[in-house]
This record gives sequence, structure tokens and C-alpha cells, in this order.
Amino acid sequence: MSKRDYYEVLGVARDASDEDLKKAYRRCAMKFHPDRNPGDAAAEASFKECKEAYEVLSDGNRRRAYDQHGHAAFEHGMGGGGQGYADMGDIFGDIFGNIFGGGAQRGPRRGADIGYVMELSLEEAVFGAEKTIEIPTLDECETCDGSGSADGKTETCQTCHGRGQVRFQRGIFSMQQACPHCGGRGKTIPNPCADCNGQGRVERTKTLQVKIPAGVDNGDRIRLAGEGEAGPAGSPPGDLYVDVRVREHEIFQRDGDDLHCEVPVRIGQAALGDTIRVPTLEGEVELRIPAETQTGKLFRLRDRGVKSVRSRKPGDLYCRAVVETPVNLTAEQRELLEKFEATFAGDGARRHSPRASTFLDGVKGFWDRMTS
Repeated sequence: MSKRDYYEVLGVARDASDEDLKKAYRRCAMKFHPDRNPGDAAAEASFKECKEAYEVLSDGNRRRAYDQHGHAAFEHGMGGGGQGYADMGDIFGDIFGNIFGGGAQRGPRRGADIGYVMELSLEEAVFGAEKTIEIPTLDECETCDGSGSADGKTETCQTCHGRGQVRFQRGIFSMQQACPHCGGRGKTIPNPCADCNGQGRVERTKTLQVKIPAGVDNGDRIRLAGEGEAGPAGSPPGDLYVDVRVREHEIFQRDGDDLHCEVPVRIGQAALGDTIRVPTLEGEVELRIPAETQTGKLFRLRDRGVKSVRSRKPGDLYCRAVVETPVNLTAEQRELLEKFEATFAGDGARRHSPRASTFLDGVKGFWDRMTS
């Protein structure tokens, strides 16, 4: 079967820079790497194809030979044959160091990380809490203490001779990977534990106490080292990542370290001024409403917000005044309001209603422009 064009494999133009090639290879590796596609033969083949393409195009001499002769440049000894070709492990160290945390895997693979979404009330997020959670996971086998061996004995792997890695040649490429026989541990178990079948871990629901620090916010992540899945046959466990989701509050909205809320104010209070009590997360406080307050006016209460995990000083609480129209009026109240409203008759009413005056002036100007 003829090989695909290397530039097509990586999805780059023929004049792509070295940085473009590296970025394209990283994208390819993230998509097709065997660690992300276990048991997927097609993904493995695509991954190897990408590696081969990058190996050639990232080397100036080989790229020039490929641009001139195509794949024939590396057949029948043309272009120096196999001389000067780097070990693929060297490429892994450069490319995969930033993607997977290192080059070709050495030693047994650690257990998988676990994600858990935890919902909190605003009060729990602001003041901190301790929560009990249950997570289904692969936990260390108690029978063999996670070793996978019924009698605690292991033997040196005869495939990799204890190195945990095997190297094989495919054409011009020398490749290295974790030993498939021992899983990279370098040792095998002659007498596997019956409870875990030599894996060193069993399925179990684990109960954990998670301490939530004061000041966390929606989207924050808490890492519990070593509380993920147990690694196979005694290898290190993964981590548990708790993602915080804060439920909506019936009164307050959080914006960073600040809190916002709406405060209903009666017409008489807004017109004449008054002192009212408003809620905070730590109890009620007094708020002075000046005379002639309009809907939308913000009142700032310093240090009544949130002290986040990243700040030294708490934010503020912003109270937005909302002037309420009275409902369920008695006959007496209605009569009083009618008398009150009658006092606004005539052009003098405009000076008592600043927003209405501005609105009416805007409407007049609009109609003048429309009819001119």
C-alpha cells in the first residue's frame, strides 16, 4: 500500500515552519496516542503514521530529500539509508514531555485520576465546609495489600529482563514502549491474589471526607493527592479532583469577591428617606436610604462581600434599591394616593419626576426629527 504524503498526514502546508510541524504533531498525538485510545488499532496506526511523518519533516536534511524525491528518498539506501536516524524515544522526550508529562513511559503506570462534581450552597462556598462523598473506584486490594501476589513473591519479567521497557525495530524506526507482559513493572507474579486476580486493586465505593476551604467559587478545583484509582499491582494511585459548583442563591449573586442583592423600598421610604435593615451573609445591618432615592441606585457596604481563597481582603456588598408599587390598597390608602396624585396636576409635575421629564423630552425630540 502506498504511503500518504507526510504533509497531508500532519495537515500542514509544504512550506510549514518547524514550529508549525511541532504544533501539528502535538495535535495528532493528542488525538491518536495509544494511552488515549487503548485497544484501538486504527488510532495506533494513525499515531505511528504521524510519528513517521514528523520524524522525517522535522529534520532539515531528510525534509529536503523528501521534498525532492518523496518516499523514494528513503528506499534502497537513498539519502543515507538508516544512518543518522534518531531513536524515536528522543522524539518522544521532546514532543510528549509537554503533553503527557514525560517521554516514553518508564515503570508501572500510576492509577487513573478521578473527577467529582460537588454542589455547594453559597454559604458553604464562602465560609468553608466539610463534606462526605462516596465515589466508585478501583481501590487497593486488602487481601494482598495492593501487591497482586497471594504470597508476596514476584519474579523478574523474562520479556524485558526487569527493565519494564521493550524496544522493537519497525523499518528504519526504533521504538520503545512499556513491556506488554509485565505492564512496565519489570516483575511478574507467579501466584496471583485470588481476590484481585493479580491486579492489586478491586472495585469498591470509597467514602471520603473533603474539606472545602473558605472562599471557593464556581469552577474552582480541589486536588486530593493519592485519592484517585489505585495503580495496578502496587503502583502509585492517581489523584481525585473535586470540581466546585455553587448553587444559585435566593438573595445574593456573587461576582468575584463582591456580592449583589436587590432591596425593596416603599414609595414613601424612597421619597422621604428612611433607615432599613438589609441582609448580609453574616446577619442584618442597617442601611440609610436618602430622600428622593430612585430605582437602581446602588448602595455599597464595604467588606460585606466574600474573602476568596486568593485574596487577603473581603469584597463588598452592593445593594440595588427597587422602589415598589404598593398593592392590595385599602379604601383609605387609595383615597390618600388619589389626593397625593392630584397635587402633581399641571406642568409643575415635571419637576417632581426627573425620569419622566427626561423621557418626555426624548419622545418630543424623536417626533420632531421624524416630522421635520
